[in-house]
Amino acid sequence: MQTKIGIIGGSGVYDIDGLENRDWVTVETPWGMPSDDLLTGTLDGIDMVFLPRHGRGHVQTPSTVNYRANIAALKMLGVTDVFSVSACGSFREDMAPGDFVIVDQFIDRTFAREKSFFGPGLVAHVSVAHPTCSRLMDAAEAAARATGTTVHRGGTYLAMEGPQFSSMAESHLYRQWGCDVIGMTNMPEAKLAREAELCYASIAMITDYDSWHPDHGAVEISDIIRTLHGNSAKARETVAGLPAQLGPDRAPCPCGCDTALEFAIMTAPEKRDPLMVERLRTIAARVLS
Repeated sequence: MQTKIGIIGGSGVYDIDGLENRDWVTVETPWGMPSDDLLTGTLDGIDMVFLPRHGRGHVQTPSTVNYRANIAALKMLGVTDVFSVSACGSFREDMAPGDFVIVDQFIDRTFAREKSFFGPGLVAHVSVAHPTCSRLMDAAEAAARATGTTVHRGGTYLAMEGPQFSSMAESHLYRQWGCDVIGMTNMPEAKLAREAELCYASIAMITDYDSWHPDHGAVEISDIIRTLHGNSAKARETVAGLPAQLGPDRAPCPCGCDTALEFAIMTAPEKRDPLMVERLRTIAARVLS
């Protein structure tokens, strides 16, 4: 199998530098349209697909992003490995604005989003005990460190619904829970990637300390934007380094991400809704054939 890298770009990251044979393609999925057309091309000989999570021009809120369509579109284009790049706030003094965190755990506090491809007529339960792929984490960490960015390997991401930021009380609560960063978009994205048997890694770019920090009130929006722009430049450099880390030939995932549905489907074959089966072939053909 050949490597095909998918990048889901968040705030400030809307393109891939150095991409050759560029083509914006429209993909319609059984779950509707993704956030935008997808940019395809090659980088250092590796096929890549880029999807602006909020749409070009940032037209989708964290709650209105069609996460199912986004993941399905990447799967339909043959992507094997997905890297999420997104802005976040920090709960830790040592995780400072401008740093990157290679997330390995999530706490999902979202409530207004569709979180599964499966449902009545075809029920499945996948494990998300380890929601990110260690192989992709290795690649993301190495590529980010090569840019000179301060990188923290491992961290728990609190996914909030938004679009408002946290109250101070919430921020202190999440710190007590052991969370490291907070954002609005990595859930249900990571869960859906697991259901689609796609390897997934999250690169969280810290723009500010959350409202728990005593100096939070003194932070100007211009400072956050300046940090966001700096992070975006480093993120594009990081993305440019991913093909060299992964290489063109892809072996089976050592974490089992690409076989996550092996024992997940619970509905007996004779009880499965034919319409659901047909719809789900888009992301689960391997186990529905």
